[in-house]
Amino acid sequence: MSAHADRPSVGASLGRTEGVATDGGDHAQEDAEHGADRGAEHDEAEADRDLDLEDVVPDVVHGLGSPGGDTEIAADEAADALISAGLRDAFPDIPLITEEQAASHAQAAQTFLIVDPLDGTKEFVQRRGDFTVNIAYVENGVPLRGVVYAPAKGRLFYTTADGRSVEEQGPFGDQPGKTVPIGVNPIPDNRGLMVVASKSHRDAATDDYIAQYAVRDMTSAGSSLKFCLVATGEADLYPRLGRTMEWDTAAGDAVLRGAGGEVVRFDDHTPLAYGKPGFENPFFIAFAPGVLLVKA
Repeated sequence: MSAHADRPSVGASLGRTEGVATDGGDHAQEDAEHGADRGAEHDEAEADRDLDLEDVVPDVVHGLGSPGGDTEIAADEAADALISAGLRDAFPDIPLITEEQAASHAQAAQTFLIVDPLDGTKEFVQRRGDFTVNIAYVENGVPLRGVVYAPAKGRLFYTTADGRSVEEQGPFGDQPGKTVPIGVNPIPDNRGLMVVASKSHRDAATDDYIAQYAVRDMTSAGSSLKFCLVATGEADLYPRLGRTMEWDTAAGDAVLRGAGGEVVRFDDHTPLAYGKPGFENPFFIAFAPGVLLVKA
């Protein structure tokens, strides 16, 4: 595995248990508001053992063949093998949960790494570009670090060592690209919100809930890109009234939190927590602060 000095590797972006520490400076109030410690100091002595993103996703990005049959299974398994090996090498003492490894789902943990090597399988199979690679670090039930890579879209989002979120500009090669800080819409207009909903799992219940808001425009997206659209200010609100697992959401949740956004349970609007039994999520709402949420 290679290590580029300039680009935060997956390990650097996620942070280490030894290196994730509270940043009590200018962001203390922000951290309290979002219920997460976003500060981190990367352990430079171990940087060479971190996993570069290019080492994680080549089989997802290139040469997976035509969709259909077992193609999506091969893509899942190939990406999962690369990611898991790298993360276990870089973080041997942190529990690892991945969608593809059923045995890992029986673990009980509040601090762990969690991976979906191919989020948005329907999008991948149907040759739509809204599939992502998701990697996250969760500490005490809070997703603090995340990497979301959408290879077909050419979009890469991650949290930096200080817990803030950025988007790296492609093309993605051996040298790091330019990174641009991202942030949610600072003043959402509740008279006309931008809403994003699931492309493949939207239903009448979701439409009924969205209809309770004044909506200026609505778009659909697959995978964890929906979180990222809220994180960049391209959308204000993303409600999910359907089954998801923590590996579907943790990385996008971390990116959104690092951009100033929030994710709450649909039923009581408390922060969405991680490390739940079976790693299954309740319905939830991702949004930019300032959106006046409608109670279910």
